[in-house]
Amino acid sequence: MCTCKLGRVATQYELAGLNDDLVAYWTGDGDDQRSTRELATYVNHRVLEAALEEADIPPKEGEVENTYRLLTDDDVSSGTRVQTRNELQRDGVPIDRVESDFVSHQTVYNHLTDCLGAKLETPSDEERLERSSEKLGALQNRTAAVTADTVAQLERNEVVAIGDFDVTVSVTVTCEDCLQEYTIRELLENRACDCHATDADGA
Repeated sequence: MCTCKLGRVATQYELAGLNDDLVAYWTGDGDDQRSTRELATYVNHRVLEAALEEADIPPKEGEVENTYRLLTDDDVSSGTRVQTRNELQRDGVPIDRVESDFVSHQTVYNHLTDCLGAKLETPSDEERLERSSEKLGALQNRTAAVTADTVAQLERNEVVAIGDFDVTVSVTVTCEDCLQEYTIRELLENRACDCHATDADGA
């Protein structure tokens, strides 16, 4: 019996057929193949759906996906996230437990390879992009956290004066051929700068 986090979550929420689905999606061909990040979202959608049903809240079409977005998306304001959590809590959903049961893409990968014995011959381009994005995102988050802690400490010691503040870290990549600037997120999403994209289209 699998005792990793994903295995325990699947058992707790009675997610029938989850293991077969994960292996099929991960090892699928072409458009049928999904990255571990996409699979983590798939698992978390099913966890949230099961929690809603357990609280006698049959989700309407698209409701699970939208609620999950409100709980996790970086573009959602903290006020909206708090309001969403409060509404779920009021409706009987143990949201603290549910959120703690959400899995990461690394947890999915470990479950696939260590527990289910699934293998990929080589990482797909999407998988490489997902891992790179995750690594760079973690570095940016750490830089923002260290900066915020430093400013807060200086403010407490009355070295600097500032009101409520927020820290944003942005990494810019500049193509030296066309001098076009991109955030790292834009570059990974586009997978080419404008001048190289034009060259590829004309090939």
